Amino acid sequence: MLDIFFWPIMTMFLWGFMSLYLEKTNFSGFNIVALLLGAVLLWEVLNESIHAVSIGFLEEIWEKNLLNIFVTPLKVSEFLASTVLLGLVRTAIIGIIMTILAFLAYSFNIFSLGFYLIPFILNLLIFGWAIGFVAIAIILRYGTSAQVLAFGITFLLQPFTAVFYPVSILPKVVQYISLALPSTHVFEGMRTVVSTGHLSTFNLLMAFGLNIAYLTLAILFFHKMFSRIKEKGLLLKLN
Repeated sequence: MLDIFFWPIMTMFLWGFMSLYLEKTNFSGFNIVALLLGAVLLWEVLNESIHAVSIGFLEEIWEKNLLNIFVTPLKVSEFLASTVLLGLVRTAIIGIIMTILAFLAYSFNIFSLGFYLIPFILNLLIFGWAIGFVAIAIILRYGTSAQVLAFGITFLLQPFTAVFYPVSILPKVVQYISLALPSTHVFEGMRTVVSTGHLSTFNLLMAFGLNIAYLTLAILFFHKMFSRIKEKGLLLKLN
């Protein structure tokens, strides 16, 4: 079902909105290369922060190591913290590689965004962790049949998070969905910095506020699902 419907529809939405943006915009006056490559690099931060948590968890299942972890005195909070730390290392390595490649191949320096880069990346990391926690909670509850979430959830977000185009290019109803995502405010803020040199305080505060809410809900959801699988004895079956 995903191969037939999900991927083609999401791809069409993404590049359809991108085409509308390119058609309606006059790019004289600011650097389109900086706009697009900056979006790609920041998107990869979000993408990898989700994958590092969710796929890192799946690797424990594939290696049949999950039960070994949870028969130890390890706390759930410690388990989540370890996935975050591992994710930070993986994301940092990938970010360094892409930053060097973008500079050598296209003379694009992501650090031209200055200190604004720090809150952008921090917000994307936090949102990625929240999405990753939700994904692994669902996998814990429903088994490996739900593991497609670890790979596909980023593609569900991409058309609506306005990575390569502004929110204004989206249909009005879709804009409300888009503005409910912290990542949208990060990419809107990035475009504002590239085009004007100034950061939108509104976008930054909205990103942090939404992230706090989503991360809190994601942790509570994970704890609820973990308690449920212990009650039903599903952890052994998952292993």
